[in-house]
Amino acid sequence: MEMSGRPKYKILIVEDDADLSKALGMMLNFDGHQVHIVDRGDAALAMLATSKFDLLITDYLMPEMNGDQLAALVKHRWPDQPIILATEAVETLDYARSHAIGVDCVLNKPFTLQELREAVIWVLALYADNPQHDLGNRGQLGIPPVKPDTRSRTGKPRKGL
Repeated sequence: MEMSGRPKYKILIVEDDADLSKALGMMLNFDGHQVHIVDRGDAALAMLATSKFDLLITDYLMPEMNGDQLAALVKHRWPDQPIILATEAVETLDYARSHAIGVDCVLNKPFTLQELREAVIWVLALYADNPQHDLGNRGQLGIPPVKPDTRSRTGKPRKGL
């Protein structure tokens, strides 16, 4: 079943955990998006070189090339490519560096389907609202525009994916 009334996008997922990438693909396919999944940064770069994607969602901690390294390479070659960086290693992530390399949103793992939907819509709305892609205020935690809060009311991350 797909969620009607929502725009459909072509999304590239970079995730080295096969079970998680399958779950992410299912979640996004559920909403009618066209999803492509790779497990390495170099494979993502190869796909981006041959095909345009509306959104790149990448894991942060991966072997050989971390998500922030991938984001830096992608933004160098394709500066208008929207990027969501998903991580469970929030404590080790350097937000200032992520902002500088062009990550548009950091999504904390675990996250729910609704949080994923909100992040996708929010990041792509940034690009739709900024046709010149002057995105000086990307969606890093604590940097406006503020991404929807992905924590529960207790301050702990919500249970989810």
